[in-house]
Amino acid sequence: MQKIKNLAFLLMFSLLLFSCGEYQKVLNKGTTEEQYKMAVKMYESNKYGKALRLFEKITPAYRGKPQMERISFMISQSNFNEKNYSISGYYFDRFAKNYPKSSKKEEAAFLSAYSYKLASPVFSLDPTDTNKALESFQSFINTYPDSDKIPEANKHYKELRYKLEKKYFEIAKTYYRTADYDLRNYKAAIQAFDNLLSDFLGSEFKEEALYYRLKAAHDFVLKSFDRRKPERIKDAIEAYEKLKRNFPESQFMEDANLMLATLEKEKVRIDALVAKQKEYENSKKK
Repeated sequence: MQKIKNLAFLLMFSLLLFSCGEYQKVLNKGTTEEQYKMAVKMYESNKYGKALRLFEKITPAYRGKPQMERISFMISQSNFNEKNYSISGYYFDRFAKNYPKSSKKEEAAFLSAYSYKLASPVFSLDPTDTNKALESFQSFINTYPDSDKIPEANKHYKELRYKLEKKYFEIAKTYYRTADYDLRNYKAAIQAFDNLLSDFLGSEFKEEALYYRLKAAHDFVLKSFDRRKPERIKDAIEAYEKLKRNFPESQFMEDANLMLATLEKEKVRIDALVAKQKEYENSKKK
């Protein structure tokens, strides 16, 4: 029994060596046709890395020929299966554009978007691939409204949008949290929250963003010189009214009401100072 196992192992090892030797021979010295056949063989055997090396060699020779459509799709799929997602996203997109009559055009368009989604990093990192994925899924949804992939595309789009919203929400909060060390970050936080609310209508972070927008404006008032306060008080009160209008039962209303009281008290003080200043200036004219 052991002898049979040993023979079977030796046979498999020999076949593996032969297979590797055959691949290297075709890769290095084979004709273009032989390399094409070997590339397809590697692809169909799920050896995508080896297939890609051969596809890279034969692409110039097949460019413009009928086989190129099949090669292009296999290159895209091979990169996808090798988890080269940014690259597969690019190649699937090119395939869909270069072969508009292909039966695989819809599949390629979906896989391009999905590739970019898989390449998309955690929300705190560079959102380039996230943006590409969002654009690609939106394009797919618009182009193939009757596709059976639409529910999945919508699901991916929603997840990506949430990731992007969270990124910009956290950026705005970071500006606010660091404003004690750099007062310019109050203005940056206010602008960042405004951008989030205008760019992502119906955002899941809307209530919290409106609250922090008010908080940033309120704190900015308290840290400002008196001559800067009238306009900033007005802005902060408008932020309060917007929060209350959109979320009258907000979990943040108790704190928001306290901030409003502070702002109104400060407004009374500043208005009195302004009135006194005007009275003084008028007396000087007389």
